Amino acid sequence: MRQLLPTPVDPVDPMAVYGDLPAAPGRPAVRLNMIASVDGATTLDGVSGGLGGRADQALFAVLRSLADVVLVAAGTVRAEGYGPYSTPVAVVSRSLRLDWDAPFFAAPLARPTVVTVAQAPPDRLARAAEVAEVVVAGDRDVDLAAALAALAERGWKAVLAEGGPSLNGQLARAGLLDELCLTLSPRLAGGGAKRILDGPPLPAAPGLRLCSVCEQDQFLFLRYRPGGRNA
Repeated sequence: MRQLLPTPVDPVDPMAVYGDLPAAPGRPAVRLNMIASVDGATTLDGVSGGLGGRADQALFAVLRSLADVVLVAAGTVRAEGYGPYSTPVAVVSRSLRLDWDAPFFAAPLARPTVVTVAQAPPDRLARAAEVAEVVVAGDRDVDLAAALAALAERGWKAVLAEGGPSLNGQLARAGLLDELCLTLSPRLAGGGAKRILDGPPLPAAPGLRLCSVCEQDQFLFLRYRPGGRNA
């Protein structure tokens, strides 16, 4: 990997580029990592893996190693076939329609956490508690600020959000994104795939500041933080 901005460095250690996620006052810091094609698609054939490559996978591993916990929506867990990981994973789900017998839950390397709501079906709540730590954050809709507070109580200070787009949009609307890591894949996808954020428009279209740009194997790795010209 080579760094193009803010200063050229070739090669550059990704740990040196991404190892400085600042603390967020009163809550864990949230870094969002997503990949998109040049025309903005977040998936090929329904999954993000078709957009990636060796360079993207290597950075993915680095970002996971820097996180205390991964935050991900249930739909992404289902679509991407999440397996057991050594980094704790917190799955956001109102309905708790999850495969509790999958290795992700049945044979974890680190016990998963499930973030849900008070009105989730009681039988699924009971089943979730058998295989995961359960965080109830909100009544009908997940309160992500409350969810992050619960993660902080477990000693987790650095959160890596991995989507999907609906969860990303909720984090952005709640002002809970401290860094966006966007991999720009050298592919065109077409079709109707979602963008990295989905949902209602964001209030005032908050601006972002470009912190770094790296490149490897024709992939561009962009790192943004809040505080751009329009912020």
